[in-house]
Amino acid sequence: MLLVQKFGGSSLADAERLRHVAELCRKSREGSELVVVVSAMGGTTDALTGRARELSREPSARELDALVTTGEQQSAALLVMTMEAMGLPAVSLTGWQAGILTDARHSDGEILVIDPRRIRLELSRGRVPVVTGFQGVCTAGDITSLGRGGSDTTAVALAAALEADACDIYTDVDGIYTADPRLLPEARRLAAIDTRDMLALSRAGSKVLHPKSVELALAGNVPLRLLSSFELSEGTEIMLLPESARARLAGITGRGGRITLAGRGADAHALSEAALKLSRAGIAVLDGGLGDNSLTLAVEPDALLPAMRLLHREMILNPEG
Repeated sequence: MLLVQKFGGSSLADAERLRHVAELCRKSREGSELVVVVSAMGGTTDALTGRARELSREPSARELDALVTTGEQQSAALLVMTMEAMGLPAVSLTGWQAGILTDARHSDGEILVIDPRRIRLELSRGRVPVVTGFQGVCTAGDITSLGRGGSDTTAVALAAALEADACDIYTDVDGIYTADPRLLPEARRLAAIDTRDMLALSRAGSKVLHPKSVELALAGNVPLRLLSSFELSEGTEIMLLPESARARLAGITGRGGRITLAGRGADAHALSEAALKLSRAGIAVLDGGLGDNSLTLAVEPDALLPAMRLLHREMILNPEG
C-alpha cells in the first residue's frame, strides 16, 4: 500500500509539532510505503515576501519564486532530521528533485508532468521521501511556485502520478463541515463528501481545499481524506460517491453577498425553494443561478450571515423540517 500525506504549515510550526508529525509518519509507514509533502512553516512565506519588498517594491517574479520556495525546503529538511532522530529513514526532495515539471508562469505555475523515478528509487531504498510542496521547475530550469494551495496540489498530483492508494491532507481542522463552523457553530462534520460537491464549494470560496487540488483529485480519481494533525479524528473522505450516498445538498459557503449550496440536488427546484425561504424571512434575493453541482443566490452583504444560517438550517440540517 502506498500513501501520500501532506502536512500544512501550522502542523510544522515548532519542534514539538515536528516531532508529532514525525510520529504520525512513523505509524503510517507501518505496513505501507509513505511519501510526505510539506508546506512552509506558518508565516514563513509571508515573512520572506515581506523581506523581498523591503528591498524592492517590485521584485522579479523569478527571484521571488526562488526566495519563497525556500520555506518548504526548511520544513522538509527539519522534518527529515526529526524522523532520522527517531530511527525513521527519510530524505528531503525539492520539487525539481521529485520530478515536478511546470509551465513557465511564476507565482502561479501549473504542473505539466511528474517523473516519479527519484521518489520510487528512494522508496525502494526504504526511505520516506519528504517532498517540498508548492514548487517545481520549468523547462528553462527555473524554480516555479504553484500559487495559493500549492502544497495540496503537489500532494494530489504526486498521488495520481504514483497511483497511490490514498492521499491524506493534514491541517488544523478535523474535516469538512456543512458550513464554516466559525461562522455557523451548528455546522456538522461530514464523514464523506462527493468530490464534485467539494469542487463546487472550493470554487465558491470554501478555503479548506484549493480548487486546483480538488480538480486534480477529480480528474485522477484520487481518494482524499482531510484530517487534523492536532487531534484524533476520522476526518472526512472526499471521493466520487454513488448517487444514493451523495447528499442532496452537502454544504454551503458564502463571500461578499453570494451564497453557494452544493450537492446532487442543486437544481432549479432547489434554487426556487431557497429564494422563497429567504423572501419569506424578509431577505431580498438580488440574483440567482445554477452551476455544476451548485446553486448560487445573491443577497445584500449585510444579509449574508442570516441568509446562510437560514438556508443551512432548513435545506441542509433539516431539509424535511
